[in-house]
Amino acid sequence: MNRLKSLGLGVAIAAATALPVWAQDAAAPVNNAFIFNTLLFLIGGFLVFWMAAGFAMLEAGLVRSKNVTMQLTKNIALFSIASIMYWLVGYNLMYPGDAWTVAGWVGGFSSASIQGEIAADAGFATGSDFFFQLMFCATTASIVSGTLAERIKLWPFLAFTVVLTGFLYPIEASWQWGGGWLSQAGFNDFAGSTLVHAAGGFAALAGAIILGPRLGKFGKDGRVNPMPGSNLALATLGVFVLWLGWFGFNGASQLALGTEADANAVAIIFANTNMAAAAGAIAAMALTQIMYKKVDLTMVLNGALAGLVSITAGPLDPTLFGAVWIGAIGGIIAVAVVPMLDKMKIDDVVGAIPVHLVAGFWGTMAVPFYTSGATFGAQLMGFAAVGAFMFIASAIVWMALKATVGLRPTEEDEILGLDKAELGLEAYPEFKV
Repeated sequence: MNRLKSLGLGVAIAAATALPVWAQDAAAPVNNAFIFNTLLFLIGGFLVFWMAAGFAMLEAGLVRSKNVTMQLTKNIALFSIASIMYWLVGYNLMYPGDAWTVAGWVGGFSSASIQGEIAADAGFATGSDFFFQLMFCATTASIVSGTLAERIKLWPFLAFTVVLTGFLYPIEASWQWGGGWLSQAGFNDFAGSTLVHAAGGFAALAGAIILGPRLGKFGKDGRVNPMPGSNLALATLGVFVLWLGWFGFNGASQLALGTEADANAVAIIFANTNMAAAAGAIAAMALTQIMYKKVDLTMVLNGALAGLVSITAGPLDPTLFGAVWIGAIGGIIAVAVVPMLDKMKIDDVVGAIPVHLVAGFWGTMAVPFYTSGATFGAQLMGFAAVGAFMFIASAIVWMALKATVGLRPTEEDEILGLDKAELGLEAYPEFKV
């Protein structure tokens, strides 16, 4: 009896204390769409943040052991620089609202603020949007890091990262996602096959041409000398981490989770993203078996990534079969473009140019197959505009750095390895050749 009386008293107290809350809720109902949208941005943001670890592991595994510490240093530094620069100028350049410096082309130059009152009709917290979009900015810089590995000094690379993340990426992304001229021209890029991946690929391509190949990569007779990575287990882990992060990259780009339709869209995007990656890996595996009579794990890894890049421009509209064939062509691109770059003597250490630039082009051009209203003309125009801007602007920055502080270490330092030469710290100190 005493336990029953205590229970009844507890229920009465709980009911009494809850009454003011009910009254408050009736006066100011909770905006559940705001909460779920914000949560999607935050979850998507930390999944894309995890991609930074994936890039670091992939690059550390695909470079030689004497340069592993340098790649890890570059990856944590570039993410940190991107965070500061995106706050300092990048976010408002990319999302100027009505504060365009040149309408539709260049946004406003001011620092981001996430403080202030929540508007009654706000769809999400400003802080969650800033956090999520920052991750895309950092991803663009990560693409450049892998291509130029093993033969670029640390500080010139970080100086380029300042310009890329603070100015170049936000400007071209504003043309579409900030409501600029590309969005008005009918260009479609859902999550960034062009605006993130190809943009980073063009910046990397410009750098690779100006920087030149690694010592000994290409013989005088035109022969390509393989330079195997130090740790394929680490590289494989990096790809799985990137694969996981891509669900946030594409899924949260729906930008809403406040309705049943939005939730269904996110689910479709997740499924299509996964299918494209799987198809890219299988296609790359099959093609390397045909071309080289053996399966090349590094190509399979890049095939999965190329499948992911390929579906990123339009992950919502295709059927599962559509995602499979779009991703499979991306995987084929990842394998087929590598010998083309070798013939041009362009040294891309991790294969980022085939994966991000060329597969990014394919993914952008695949959008009209499934997305109503998208046209091949608008897609080609948008890709060409972003590509030209990023390549030319990046080349100017690379050449300026080369003429002032220099880009490459000395031959002796490159042969020794940048870990010892620049950092004095080896990733594998007990390993001896």
